[in-house]
Amino acid sequence: MTLQLDGREQAAGVPMSHTLSEADRSAVRELAAELADPGGRIDDPGWPELAREASSRLPAALIAAIQRFRRDPGREGVLCIRGLPVDENTLPPSPTVAGSVQHEPAVPSSALVLASMQLGEVVAFRQEKGGALVQNVVPVPGEEDFQGNAGSVRLKMHTENAFHRNSPDYVLLLCLRNDHDNVAGLLTSSVRCAAELLSADVREVLGQPRFVTAAPGSFQGAPTPSPRPVLEGAPDDPDIRVDFAATDPLDVTAANALEQLQRAIEEVRRTFVLSPGDLAVVDNRIALHGRTSFRPRYDGQDRWLQRTYVQLDGRRSRPARRNNGNVLD
Repeated sequence: MTLQLDGREQAAGVPMSHTLSEADRSAVRELAAELADPGGRIDDPGWPELAREASSRLPAALIAAIQRFRRDPGREGVLCIRGLPVDENTLPPSPTVAGSVQHEPAVPSSALVLASMQLGEVVAFRQEKGGALVQNVVPVPGEEDFQGNAGSVRLKMHTENAFHRNSPDYVLLLCLRNDHDNVAGLLTSSVRCAAELLSADVREVLGQPRFVTAAPGSFQGAPTPSPRPVLEGAPDDPDIRVDFAATDPLDVTAANALEQLQRAIEEVRRTFVLSPGDLAVVDNRIALHGRTSFRPRYDGQDRWLQRTYVQLDGRRSRPARRNNGNVLD
């Protein structure tokens, strides 16, 4: 995983990171292989229960790194885990269809879920990719300009599913392959850094319900959301919900505040070029993410990430989860 420093480096901290030892990588591979039963399905109700139990047997150093991040995500709101078991030589071709997901457990997807379970509950959204718990992030022919995971133009900065009342607390992105030219980068930016560049008046406007964020194109039939603030919570350490491709201000003052926020977000931006086995854990409450542009070839070897969502508090979303399952309405 290569970190390229962009913008105001002095305004940002050092992203948290953990690299697995060879012994720990082997241990994670063994655990993941136990879950990678070719007859199983990640989305079956019993499979997450098996993964939750197995997650407690992850290497102690990896658990400690994830738990430290869970307690305090630092100024950047990003944890970089290097060395998860991904073998490019045994991977199938990168998917090329819209709405691609991973139903059958394999070693990489199982390792991703194992790490996710140390943060909280893995969830998905019924209106997005059919509610699959592990989703593929791949370029799709004809969708190059799409502002979403199927596109290959620059993806604007956003918090994941900012429109949804039960947006995830964490987004996890595991790299199986990067693009041919190794230029595609995960962009992140922390409100803890960006807010310091904003005046008190701008922050006050951003904390008022003067913004409407639409659902992304990957959601099917999502309702029109109500106006809400972009910044919420503690005034000196706010949470953020915004999507610069889908958030609209309701008046001129709100538009000016949103523009200043976008400039601040760009000033403290980071770029991570992921390698196979790199896992980026993004705290969706304080960190935005996006993607640089790249050129797909659609030859089976294109950039391929796998994604999970995690919520800290399952009780918060219980009314939206049928039969106390993992899929949100």
